[in-house]
Amino acid sequence: PTHTNDNNKATATAAVPDVLDVGCGFGGLTMALSTLLPNNTILGLEIRAKVTEYVRLRIMAHRSNNGNNDDDDADGSSGNGNKGGCENASVMRSNTMKFMPNLFLPHSLEKIFFCFPDPHFKRKNHPRRIVSKTLLTEYAYFLKPNVGRLYCITDVEELHQWHIDKCNSHPLFRKLTQAECDTDPCVKAMYNETEEGKKVQRAGTNKYYAVYQRIPNTTAQVTAENFWNADQLGVSPILSSLSDNKTNNKTNIATTTTATATAPIKA
Repeated sequence: PTHTNDNNKATATAAVPDVLDVGCGFGGLTMALSTLLPNNTILGLEIRAKVTEYVRLRIMAHRSNNGNNDDDDADGSSGNGNKGGCENASVMRSNTMKFMPNLFLPHSLEKIFFCFPDPHFKRKNHPRRIVSKTLLTEYAYFLKPNVGRLYCITDVEELHQWHIDKCNSHPLFRKLTQAECDTDPCVKAMYNETEEGKKVQRAGTNKYYAVYQRIPNTTAQVTAENFWNADQLGVSPILSSLSDNKTNNKTNIATTTTATATAPIKA
């Protein structure tokens, strides 16, 4: 967010994040991305207050330590390639599912990471999952077309299949091929650098991931005639069939009324 002074003028020191680590946990991936993407601004988002404070202190300590190392280096370079270390990373406590539209501008993000989110196993809690048809539309609104990428990783195969189904059915996302994923260094960082990912690796269980590219908006025009079609605006076939039934019922009622009105009156 852009902060303003008392005269309502934007400050020159405002930093605009373009890479989000949603549910950053203890900050392993957030800090790794700060090294991997030195020209981007990384923001970790975490809903737990104490964990957020831990990550903030961890980042500050890393900056301080690397700043001391810079003084000892003849060329003034730090170990991670950033001046002072983690200067392009920060953390904020927030509920992404509720407040994301209040924090970011449209088409301002290049990458969004969802690493080992809560699977919400119970069917009644599925709407609380961080990846859904509605939320994907919101994420697409903030990602840059042709540039933005959405990263998902989990150790729950059923949740991974949920991610695949929801993202594949969304018209604004395209799944990256394995060859494209292999050339993306962020995929390796997502797979290896999170604390939860390291825990899964020590347990010897599988990790499942998928990466999707934000594609440009479709230019198909929506009209009153095709608004309720199953391929428009994410309308499900059930709603489409209900709309068709409603239209047929209105047609039948109109036909019956016309027939009754035109029937001859017996003397």
